Amino acid sequence: MTGLNIAFHTIFATPAVFYAFAGVAWGIVGGALPGLSASITMALLLPFTFGMDPTMAIILLASTYVGAEYGGSIPAILIRTPGTSAAITTVLDGYEMHKQGKSGEALGISLMAGVVGGLIGMVLVVGLTEPLSRIALYFTAPAYFALGIFGLSLIAALSEGSVVKGFLAAILGLAISTVGIDPLSGVQRFTFGSAELLGGIEPILVMIGMFAMAELFIQTNMPDWDKTSHSTRIKLPGLKMWKRISIPTLIGTTIGTVDGVTPGGGSTLASFLSYNEAKRWSKHPEEFGKGSPEGIAAPEAANNTVAATALIPTLTFGIPSSGSTAVLLGGLILHGIEPGPALLTKNPEFIYGLFGGLFIANLSQMVLGFVMLPPCIWLVNRPKAYLMAFIIALVSSGVYSVNADVYDICIMIGMGVLGYVMKVFKFPVLPLVLGLVLGGIVERNYRRAVDLGYGEHAIFLQDPISATLLGLTVAFIGLSIVMGIRKRRRERAAMSIHAGAANAAAINSSHI
Repeated sequence: MTGLNIAFHTIFATPAVFYAFAGVAWGIVGGALPGLSASITMALLLPFTFGMDPTMAIILLASTYVGAEYGGSIPAILIRTPGTSAAITTVLDGYEMHKQGKSGEALGISLMAGVVGGLIGMVLVVGLTEPLSRIALYFTAPAYFALGIFGLSLIAALSEGSVVKGFLAAILGLAISTVGIDPLSGVQRFTFGSAELLGGIEPILVMIGMFAMAELFIQTNMPDWDKTSHSTRIKLPGLKMWKRISIPTLIGTTIGTVDGVTPGGGSTLASFLSYNEAKRWSKHPEEFGKGSPEGIAAPEAANNTVAATALIPTLTFGIPSSGSTAVLLGGLILHGIEPGPALLTKNPEFIYGLFGGLFIANLSQMVLGFVMLPPCIWLVNRPKAYLMAFIIALVSSGVYSVNADVYDICIMIGMGVLGYVMKVFKFPVLPLVLGLVLGGIVERNYRRAVDLGYGEHAIFLQDPISATLLGLTVAFIGLSIVMGIRKRRRERAAMSIHAGAANAAAINSSHI
């Protein structure tokens, strides 16, 4: 059966449409609540996918990602509080349009730019995934190991904060992945005599703890968000408006494509770059920051394009580009689907079924954007304490439902505390999660490769793909360290100049 036939079969002969609509609806709600990012919204849903058909479960999670990218623009426009980090740039012009009485028009531009970006992104995903998967025939155990190390180093180096903190977080994730029984020798590792740890620490518990619980802990110290009017209605852009926002939408889609297929990118970076480039090429750059429709179209198109194109490195190489795709990667592994170059050849029904479901998800935004706006506004106007309490109850019940074990809730809370401490000390969370998810793949292929090489590590350099990836890893780490040193030197120089200017001003004022 061809890929197109598989996609149509998934759409019309399975409940994929229902899960696509449900995922987008939940994503819009989660994205619209300030403090809940796309990754947190997906992590909250993750335990409820346990026991579902793998294709339906991943369609549900990926559709949530799609919906959350639009949902984040709702509070950004209405109350100047981005629902997701990627919607930060939408605040600049969206809230200004809201103050001018153009809330509905701003929401309509956000919705349509996102739909266009998402559909173009899905076309690119379908076109690029199969060519990239053909390299699966050339991947051996050493190459898979090197690919995992390269992905970890890339994410660790590109994460916020210092390079050292990124690598420490990745190493901690790899260490957590070794808890349990050794898959080859049967020896217990880091269980500390606990029977509950014999099976290891499930990635789902770490993800929910790191993304959801840690953010809830942080939100307890944050002030309540503003309220908004219940009378807002979406107004879709007309032909005249489309002429104005077509170029910014194209710019956002282009940047979102490049950023999405680049491991270590993400929708936040794409939104900033798209906003800057849209302003550069605009005929009315002076309107940016004062209520420009172009300033909404460009970042929103980029966000939704990334939500689609980020699937390419996640599915074909097992390297997520953001926290959201890391959760998606964890969902794949939870349901027994190992991402990598051979995924398309081993599971074509899953890949093309997922593509079909995501096309429906992007189209469903047209309907759900209107339907979900009133309940999202109602939720934003609820007291923050009630919403946080509801989310904690939802998280706890979802975690308990996986194994019906209170110990899982304890692990989840412990990981939440760890995530909170990491955020306080500005350690990136994504490298830790990726280290945990990829830990088993890296370890298995490392030991398999060493066995094939009769105990000699030279096999990693004899394999051309492995040698290339390891070389790129070393080069990238070195470059990241050098760039980090230069950045710190520039910051110190700027601080010294500022201090000198302040001292000179103080001296002048004392003479006066």
